Amino acid sequence: MASIKKNQSSNTRTRRRTLMDKSVAFPVTEAYKNLRTNLSFALSTKKNHIIAISSALAAEGKSTVAANIAITLAQNNNSVLLIDGDLRKPVQHKVFNIKNEVGISSLIGGLNSFKEVVHADVIENLDVVTCGPIPPNPSELMGSDNMKMLLEQLAAHYDYIIIDTPPINIVTDALTLLDTIAGVLLVAKHGQSTYDALEEAIEAVRMADGSLLGVVINNVSVTGGKYGGKYSYKYKYGYKYGYGYGYGYSYGNNASVGSGKSNDNDE
Repeated sequence: MASIKKNQSSNTRTRRRTLMDKSVAFPVTEAYKNLRTNLSFALSTKKNHIIAISSALAAEGKSTVAANIAITLAQNNNSVLLIDGDLRKPVQHKVFNIKNEVGISSLIGGLNSFKEVVHADVIENLDVVTCGPIPPNPSELMGSDNMKMLLEQLAAHYDYIIIDTPPINIVTDALTLLDTIAGVLLVAKHGQSTYDALEEAIEAVRMADGSLLGVVINNVSVTGGKYGGKYSYKYKYGYKYGYGYGYGYSYGNNASVGSGKSNDNDE
């Protein structure tokens, strides 16, 4: 399990989102480098290097983690493709400030070619395919033979493929990919995610005969002085935190789960 820290010096959403900002705290960058190393070991015995990034519920930071994993892999001279496979609430086009007129949905549907949808070298070594038009049948598209054949073809051209997928406890999109990809990396938000929700997501992956690559604890505060100055980090291992939170996420056209409301800006 890895722990990702929150850069408290960032004042805007864009600055918090990616490692491209030079003001990102050193511990945050190091945490992603450690995660990159751990993923390399975890994938060393897998059939390919295609990774789905998901979470148990919405607003747990999985899209932010997906973007930063893709960036840190690219920074290590790997050819990387980031796919926004969240065909319900896509955000990667906002993260990288690129157009979303066409994307993975139109590619799978046969409406566009890969060259027409890919944003090449968003940063050096990193290509991005956005969501494209939101389809009426996201789960069917993600689990289609077209998607599986596409991933197999792309795996021959990229060192890593990262797919940002919707929350597992809300929709089945990520689970439909499990027989094609190397595994799933789950993201949990410190102080918000609950043991029960995370356990349910892990069990769903296991029941679908998928591979769980690990769990990333996101949004851990950067305080104190381990590295000197204002930045250091506090790791909190284990799942049992955040009890008593209500969930009221409405995802796409699906009914909300539980009661209460939640800010789903931090996908």
